[in-house]
Amino acid sequence: MSYVDGFVVAVPNANKEEYRKFAAKAAPLFKQHGATRVVECWGEDVPRGKQTDFFRAVEAGEDEVVVFSWIEWPSKEARDAAWAKVTEDPAMQPGATPMPFDGKRMIYGGFAPLDLGV
Repeated sequence: MSYVDGFVVAVPNANKEEYRKFAAKAAPLFKQHGATRVVECWGEDVPRGKQTDFFRAVEAGEDEVVVFSWIEWPSKEARDAAWAKVTEDPAMQPGATPMPFDGKRMIYGGFAPLDLGV
């Protein structure tokens, strides 16, 4: 069964192109290690809630946009094996490529898709 890693980050509006380049550099690395799909989504219609919302989840400032992304894998086992290799890659080492966002405010997790039977 497939597996999905999901991510939400706050990115300064001014860093949109820098973020796109950052993500475009990382995506082939994930695909090289078995990802079937890498998707990056720049927030456009993200409502602010009264109790919870994406902005609060990542402590986004007024000058920041919420970015929602995910990586699809053939299985959890394939994902676990890939992450072990990806984290060893020199390009993924801290400081190798400056992140255009505050990584301390990123939220992420691994998810098993539900079979909806449709």
